[in-house]
This record gives sequence, structure tokens and C-alpha cells, in this order.
Amino acid sequence: MHIRILDKYIFREVLITFLFGICAFSAVFIGSGTLFKIAKYITDYGASLQSVAKIFVLGLPKVVIWTFPMSMLLASLMTFGRLSGNSEITAMKSCGISFGRIAMPALILGFIVSMGAVAFNEYVVPWANTAYRNVLYYEIENNAGAKSQEHIILKEIRDGNMQRLVYARYYDADSQTLQGITMQDFDADGKVRHVENANYADWNGNIWTMHEGVIYDISDEEGKSEHSVRFETQQLPVSANPKQIVREQKDPEELTMKELRAEINIMKSQYVNTNKLEAELHQRVSVPMASLIFALIGVPLGLQPTRNSSSAGFAMSIVIIFIYYALMTMGNALARSGAVAPLLAVWLPNIIGLIAGFFLIRKASR
Repeated sequence: MHIRILDKYIFREVLITFLFGICAFSAVFIGSGTLFKIAKYITDYGASLQSVAKIFVLGLPKVVIWTFPMSMLLASLMTFGRLSGNSEITAMKSCGISFGRIAMPALILGFIVSMGAVAFNEYVVPWANTAYRNVLYYEIENNAGAKSQEHIILKEIRDGNMQRLVYARYYDADSQTLQGITMQDFDADGKVRHVENANYADWNGNIWTMHEGVIYDISDEEGKSEHSVRFETQQLPVSANPKQIVREQKDPEELTMKELRAEINIMKSQYVNTNKLEAELHQRVSVPMASLIFALIGVPLGLQPTRNSSSAGFAMSIVIIFIYYALMTMGNALARSGAVAPLLAVWLPNIIGLIAGFFLIRKASR
């Protein structure tokens, strides 16, 4: 019974400080980034109050997701620093409660926050980022035309099955052409049965016309071409105009993990470098899981004796956060350059943090 009361007490204290950390760090990010952008939109484009309010609200999720690990570290350091400074940890240990048992509520909260952050990063952040871009592009910047863009992907799906996939390496807004086109038609089993490649396709106001291409029919047995036919011109069966095509495209941060995996597979089939997308995919899990890693680090570090636990805890959290995000930036650079496999490079900060956390907890347990 006493243990349950103690668990609730520690859990509540860590949770309250965690929520404070989210508010504090979010305020810093909003003040240094979001508000500056909003001021720029008002000055440069004369953005309306309604559009500015949308931008502010829709920009919050991508800010908040980065504050979860930071806030978990701050909560662990400050809570256990205060408990240690007030000799409450000493009293708990004198009652025969092990350090691992004392730390358990904070670690459980770290795990809950990590799992919740993964779900938040999958279902809320991509949607908010897409809505943010649409408000910025169409309501504030008032862009009526389509911008040039790389890696255009168009899908035709019926009853949950892929019917047609069109990939273009580049869309040129000046000439309204799609360049480096591959179109694949799928059968009911999801296998490619028909492929058309073209050098480019242009838009005449009503239809897309492919130029200088080859048509392949794929055999059932081995997935190889049975025969091919060259063509000078061929209509591309895409009804969307240039503006609609570009509007359908999403930046990596607007895609869910499922959509990221699908896009990676599509681009790999076209022999396009996917290191950037793979790094983004793995980061969707590695950053949220940092909340648990920071709890492992923060709890034992919070027990270090100090007369001013709050200020020391805050200062220590800033240093650890800086080291973590420096490692994360380095890992991203290594992943995107191809020097290290994206999975390993992106998870490198968490691996180092996990090792450090277990070392500190083992040391504190003694």
C-alpha cells in the first residue's frame, strides 16, 4: 500500500514538471521561430488575422513533438534532484526501497510519453504540416501557379488496390512538362503488367502527351518484358492539371510512416537515392523514443548532491539536450550522405544515450 502511494507521488511530481517543461520549451521555440515567421508573413504578404491564427495553431504540433524528450529529461532531473535535496530519497532507501523501485514511476512515464509521441508523430504532425503548407501557400502567399518540383508521384487506387502508378523525376513549371516519366499498370493481384517510359510529357491545357517513349508488356511467369514498342507520342492517362499534380505532392514531413515506406519503395524502383526519406522514416520513431532514454539518464543524474537542484537540473538538461541534438544532426548528415546506413546513423544518439543511461543507473543503484 505504501509503495503504491509512493509510486503515485513520484509519478505526479514528474508529470507536473514534464508538463511545465512542454510549456516552457514550446514557448522558447514559438518565440524564436513561429512568431518571427508570422511577423514576416504579415509584413511581406499582409496575411489576415484568420490566416495567422491558422498558421499559429497548425505550427504547434511540429514544435511540441520536439519538446517531449527535452521535457522528460528536465522533469527527471528536477524531480529527483529535489527529492534528493530534501533527503526524501535517503528516507525511501532507509525503508528498504531499492533505487530501481524508486526510479520505476519516472521510467514508466518516459515509456508512456515515448509511445504517445510515436502515435502523435504519425497521426497528428503530418496532417498539421500539410494543412500548414496549404494555408501558407494558398491563403498567405496566394500562389495560383504550380512550382517546379522533383520526384512527382501520382497514384490511382480503386477499392484499396493500386491500379496505376506514375512517377516523374521532375516537373518544370516554366514549360509545364513532366520529365523522366515511368507509368506502371497493375493487375488485380498487384503485379505490374504494363509499363510505359517516356522522355517527357507536356500539358496542352487539356491533356498530357508523352514524347519519345517505350511500351513494355510484362509476362506472368518471371516479370520480364514479353515485347516492347517505341512511340513518338502517347497520351498520358492523367486527368489532373499541373496545379493539381503539384498540390497532391507532399514533403517528407507531411507523410505518415506508411506513406514514407511506400514512397521509398517507389523511388527505389526508379533507382533514386532514398537516404533522406529513410532518415526521416527512422527519425519518426527515434526522436519520440528519446523521452525514455532521457528518463534513464535524468533519474540517476538528478540524484547528484547540490544545494540548488532546480537551477542545476535545468542547466544540466540544456547541456545534455545540446549534446543529443548535436549527435542527431551528425547522424542525419551521415545518413543522407550515405556514409552510414540511415537506420544506424539516426539511432546513434539513442544508442549512446541508452548505454549512458544503463551505466548511470547501475552506478546509482550501488
